[in-house]
Formats: sequence, structure tokens, C-alpha cells
Amino acid sequence: MRLLPFAALATYGVAFAIAALGGGLLVFDDHPGQLYRVWHVVIHGPAPWAWNAGWWAGYPELQFYPPGFAYAGALLHLLSLGRLSVEMAYQVLVGIAYLAPGFAAFALLSRLLGSGWAALPGALVALALSAGIASGVEGGVRTGMLAARLGWALLPLVALAVHGRAATPVVSMLLAAIAITHPAHLPTAAAIVLLAAWPRRSRWWLPQATVPLALGAALTGFWTVPLLARLAHTRALAWGDLAVGATLGQHPLLALLLVLALVAFWPLAPSPPGRDGGRRLLARLPWATGALVLADALGLEPLGARWLPANRMIDGFWLAVVLAGALTLGDLLRRLAARARVPIAALSVATVALVVAVSLPTATLSLWPRHGEWPALGPTARGIRLDDLWTSLAANPEGRVLFVRSGVPLVFGEAWWRPHTHVTALAPLATGRGIVHGTFTHPSPIAALVYRGSAAPGAIRLLAEQLDGVSLFGRPLEQLDTRTLAAYADRLGIAQIVALEEDAPRLGGLADDQLFRRRPAPAPFVVYARSSPVAIPKATGDGHLAVDLDGPPGTWRTARMAYYPLWRASAAERELPTRRGELGDLEIRVDGGPVHAELTYRPGVPELAGIALSALGGVLWVAAVVVSRRRAARS
Repeated sequence: MRLLPFAALATYGVAFAIAALGGGLLVFDDHPGQLYRVWHVVIHGPAPWAWNAGWWAGYPELQFYPPGFAYAGALLHLLSLGRLSVEMAYQVLVGIAYLAPGFAAFALLSRLLGSGWAALPGALVALALSAGIASGVEGGVRTGMLAARLGWALLPLVALAVHGRAATPVVSMLLAAIAITHPAHLPTAAAIVLLAAWPRRSRWWLPQATVPLALGAALTGFWTVPLLARLAHTRALAWGDLAVGATLGQHPLLALLLVLALVAFWPLAPSPPGRDGGRRLLARLPWATGALVLADALGLEPLGARWLPANRMIDGFWLAVVLAGALTLGDLLRRLAARARVPIAALSVATVALVVAVSLPTATLSLWPRHGEWPALGPTARGIRLDDLWTSLAANPEGRVLFVRSGVPLVFGEAWWRPHTHVTALAPLATGRGIVHGTFTHPSPIAALVYRGSAAPGAIRLLAEQLDGVSLFGRPLEQLDTRTLAAYADRLGIAQIVALEEDAPRLGGLADDQLFRRRPAPAPFVVYARSSPVAIPKATGDGHLAVDLDGPPGTWRTARMAYYPLWRASAAERELPTRRGELGDLEIRVDGGPVHAELTYRPGVPELAGIALSALGGVLWVAAVVVSRRRAARS
């Protein structure tokens, strides 16, 4: 019987989701920025290289951040024919992201164990696990790393699909979804596919395994091909460490599951018919995934390859430990139920109670949302007078807004990790003004400029929150003199600067600055603004941008926007040379005198090649579906 235990899991999960999300749009930590990315797709379309002028002096926002979650949110909005607003669609997707790992784990474990009650404890752990894991409830739902959470939920489905009748097309589609949602989970997914093929002991096992991998890669070509071709225009985010020993020491439940995962090599109860392959797969998966994580951490990252951080890949290892440990636990429940003639439902409920009891002292599982820890937009906006800030910014001269901080603290204190919101990331939607900073840690070169004072290559190693109220452009706030700040402001088209009241004493240079003057603003914000607008590229009637430049012949002038190779400049139907400036901005060479330059943005060879590869992958995927159906009809 699987319906009743699933109903119990679903009832608990939905109740948690309503309690956590029912108060309105969640704005804790990263959520506002994730919502902004959904709006990006709705406004600018699905092309990952689409330009968004709202953040960081412009950036192809979804070319260097996996677009899968944003696509899903925009698709919910579009399929509802607008009845679900973008904000409502986002909130629904947050609920789905919360529930998905538990439901996927239940589907896999109940199939392999032949019992929903035996699967229930493991599914509950997969649903409620936090323990400092980025894809857990705290990181993946409350903090807003939703792409990590959704990709995590797809991993049990890959393990479920590899032994299905239509394995190749289903698995390849799941692999593609993981790749564009959270690529750090892709090594775990690939390990599942390879482990599923290996026990067949055929010399063709490797080619058979690579077919769904290659097909999945082809389907994602529209994103991955230009991503790889344009890596020079992004910066790897390399912060955090593995801390496996600390995690096991702080969370005894995970240590227990690791021991049970080792026992999974020796089943404690007979397998249901036809389930041996899946059980072997789960028993081997933690160790294969762990080896991949170590290879990345000890081999690739020291060499500078930080695009798939080991501290993100390790989430797949922890899920594999949960699934393999849950398999042993389910076997134990089945064996006890058979020998002691006790209903397995009663044993399952008792086991769930034991799991909860073990997790409570260390908060390994997030079992219920605490009051005030899941802040919604309405109360937060009233508390910090956000609407008044939007009104103030919209009334000041045109140009971009520089935020001194990445976010706004929600409690008093000095610790950088205290609760906060990056709600200022929504400023472009609320005011029509582009922003620099005011968002979470970001991979754009302009973000690197703000964090460390240089847009040069190299991974971003510190969280933006660690710099809040401490430094800007790589300099302590006290040492940020007006001349230096004015130079950055000119190149980036900044007309306003927003700080918090607690930052104002450290920004002494702005107090007597002749360029920026303090303007009326709601507490806790302090706003400094120019007296006149800043000329930044503006949209023309045909969808292009235009900017007026001036200078002696042969000189390079900044367009006051971020550089990207898809931009072309022209004047009087003649192309103007462009280049990347020292600060990561777009520079245009002028011929002397005033120049009205028109900027056009078009996909290049990598973008078109990626589309062609995805189209080919789509054709091959349809062919794989047809072949799979014919084989199923014959069997």
C-alpha cells in the first residue's frame, strides 16, 4: 500500500508549505533576485543571452546563471494565461521546489522497497533535510537557492528512469533539465546513468550509457555552447568549503545514514522482483559521487577549474547517502514486520518519530517554519519603508543607482550572516532605474569590480554580504575618496548612491562631495544624488540602444554599460570599433566631434550553433521516443 503513506507525507509537506509561504511573497535573502530572473524571462524572452539592463550596467543574465528555474516560473505564468501573476507563479514554484525532493525520493524508494510505509522515513528525510546543505530546506527554500533544490529533486527521478522501458528519452530529458537548472548536480546524475549500465557486463555498456548523456547534452546546446564560448565574460563563484567532517559531527542523523548506506551493499531483506539493479545502483551511488567530489576538490579546483564547485557538488553525495541509508532502513522495517508480525505502518511511524527525535537537538531536519523566519514582502516593505525608497529614487535625476550594500539587514547586529533581504534587487522593476550592487553574489565582471576593485579574470572568493558596510570597489568605505568614487560613477553611469544610516559616518567623502548631494530618503536609507541626469544608452524605437559620444578623433569613449561581444556600434551606417574597457565597460572609438552611436545586439556564431545543436537534439530525442515505443510494443 503506497497511497496512505504518500498521503501522510503530502499532508505534512503541504501544511509546512502553507505555513511558510502563506503570508505572501517570500523575500528572505536571495528570493527577490530569483523573482527578478523570472521577470527577465517574461520581459525579454527565453534566449539565455538576452540582455538585461537592470543589473550591473547590463548583463546577459541567464547565459551565466542556469535558466531552468526562471523558465519554469515564467512557464507557470504563461500557461495560466496571466491568471497567475509572476509573483504568484513564483510563490507556487517555491512550494513545488520544497515538496519535490521528498516526493521524488518516495517514488524511488517505494518502488525499490515494494512498500510505501518502508519508504516513508527516507522520503521524510529527503523532504525536510537542512544540515547546512545548500539544496536543503534552509538553503534551497528559505534562503532562495531554488535552482539547487529543483535540480536535487530530479536526481531520484533519474535513478527511477534508468530502469524504465523508455529509459533513453526520459533520462536524457531529465539530464537536460538538471544541466540547465543546477549543473553542479550533473556529475551525480551522470554517475547514476553510468552505474545503471555497468552491471550489465556487456562490452557495449559504456556506449549504451553515453547515448542518453550525449542526447541530454545536445538538448541543452542552446545554453551550454555559448556558455562555454563566452566564459571569459563571467567570473566563477568559488566560496565555501566541503566541511564533511564537521557536518557529520554536528548531525548524528547523517552519520547514522552514512553507516546504513554502507550496509546497503548487503540487503537485510529479499528484494521485490525486478528491483535488484536499482538497489545495486543506490548502494554504489554515495561512494561514486563522493569520489567525484573529492576529484573536483583535490584535483580540479587547485588547478583553477572552479566552475563546478565541490561544495555544491557534495549535495548530490548527501542525497545519495540519504537514499542508500533509507534503502537499508526500509529493508530493516520489512524484516521486522515479517518476523515480529507487527504492522509495517506502525513500525514506520515509530521510525519517523525516532528520526525526528534524533534530528531535533541539531536541527538536522527543518520540521516546521518558525514565526518570523520566513519574511514576506508586505511586512518587510512596510518595516523598511521600501515603497518610499522607490518613490525617492524615481524622483531623482536619471541614471543608475549604486547600492553600497548587497542587501538590507532584517535584525540589528554586526554579523554579516544575520538575516537579511536582497529586496533592492527589485529596484529596476519598481523604479525603472538600473542598479549596480544591491543583489546577492553575482558572476558578472562589473560585480567583481565592485567586490574587489578589479574586473579582471579570477574567481570571486567572498560573499557579497561579507563586504556589506565594509568595503566597495575593493577599498574600505573610509578610504573611498570622492575622486575615485566619481571616476567609477562616471564610467558606470551612476546618478544615485544608496547606503544605510549606519554606513553614512564611514562615507565621509560624500558629505562634502560636489558631485553627489544628500537627498530626502526614508530611514533606514540614505540617498545621495547628482543634480543632473547621466547619459546612459537609451532604447530606440526599433529595440536598439543609442548613446551620444564626443571626443577627438581616434579616442575611445565609454558607453557607460557593461561590455559583451554581441554588441555592435554604428553611426551614419558605418560600424564603429568597440572594445572592453579596463573596468569591464563597453568602449567605442569615435572619429571626432559629437557622435550619435547606435548599439545593436545580435546572437553570434556560438549562439546560433547552440540553437542548431538543440534542434538536432530535439529531432534525435523524438526518434528515440519512437524507437522506445516500438520496443515496448514488441515486448
